[in-house]
Amino acid sequence: MTFNNRLCVAIVAASTISMVSCIKEEPLNAECDILAVTLPDDILNRAPIIENNKVTLIVKNDVSLLQPLAPEFRLTPGATIDPPSGTPRNFLFAQSYTVTSEDGEWHKTYTVEVQKNNIINLAYNFEQVREIPALGGACKYDEFFEIGTNGKETLVWASANSAYALSLQASTPNTFPTYQSAEGYDGKCVVLTTRSTGSWGARLKKPIAAGNLFIGNFDSQSAVTRPLEATHFGTPFYNEPLSFSGYYKFTPGETYCETDADGNFIPVAGKTDMFNLYIVMYETSPELQWLDGTNVLDRNNTAIIGSAEIPDRHASDEWVSFSVPFTMWEGRSIDETKLKEGMYNIAVVMSSSQDGDYFCGAIGSTLWVDELLISCKSDK
Repeated sequence: MTFNNRLCVAIVAASTISMVSCIKEEPLNAECDILAVTLPDDILNRAPIIENNKVTLIVKNDVSLLQPLAPEFRLTPGATIDPPSGTPRNFLFAQSYTVTSEDGEWHKTYTVEVQKNNIINLAYNFEQVREIPALGGACKYDEFFEIGTNGKETLVWASANSAYALSLQASTPNTFPTYQSAEGYDGKCVVLTTRSTGSWGARLKKPIAAGNLFIGNFDSQSAVTRPLEATHFGTPFYNEPLSFSGYYKFTPGETYCETDADGNFIPVAGKTDMFNLYIVMYETSPELQWLDGTNVLDRNNTAIIGSAEIPDRHASDEWVSFSVPFTMWEGRSIDETKLKEGMYNIAVVMSSSQDGDYFCGAIGSTLWVDELLISCKSDK
């Protein structure tokens, strides 16, 4: 064998070893999330609500919780769960599950609870928050939750803070779009601010992020590619709403801009930013488990029963008290049987820029909200 041939063989062998080495050294998956949950025998009344570290399974009213249930979990690739998927457990009380990543380096503990009748609070004062780390602890943001009269957590509010972390524009909670302030109307309050997404957002043609908070859940996996569909508004509701009241303050940002097709943030002369704050109630179905940014107040959406919207929203440095009636949309009504069966959802939705989901608004627009109340005809 000539020197050149031996050299070629050596190079090929070295390349082959290098390729094999690369395959062997490919890192294992470090994610440890629950992606989906199912229960056998079609006993779920609604799609599971999967949050950062909590899963809520809402079963039909005739399901006995005295019998063990065996949920099946779909996890991020390679991850494992303890107890194993399909293990029968007593769900009269919330149960804990630990998900471990494929590489074994990361784990997350989920609380899984089963409900028949949602015990959603009707009054919200935004006193309760916890700090959620993001980007491996490089930053952290506020997550709001509610505590019921029994001392247990009844509701976790959703926001797009987790997606904003990707912009690298925030570090502490008050640098995110949605955060808590100690200067509420009574005690603490929630503050929503429209912020720039920096160079990251400019590349994606999404130059701003409006502060938002809503009842429902946020699909962070769709936040960049399908932002309007990432906000899943609503949770099961068993009451007939009469009115929506509370307090707000609002300061619009200096320059209102619209995002053109090329992602440029173009000032609009004479236009001032405005906030959103409303409730909406709708009927669910297998085809419609939640509303999102594409249809939440669409007058052609026949699933929507009604809403309560503030008719005279305006800027104010002082707290503004509001109380607006819940209004049935034309031709709509609440079916008492469907109400008892948990076929309706309700959502409270607020944003510092009403067109922020279309990336239009004014950087710096800030909305303060406190002491919200949904008054109902009767509690069931």
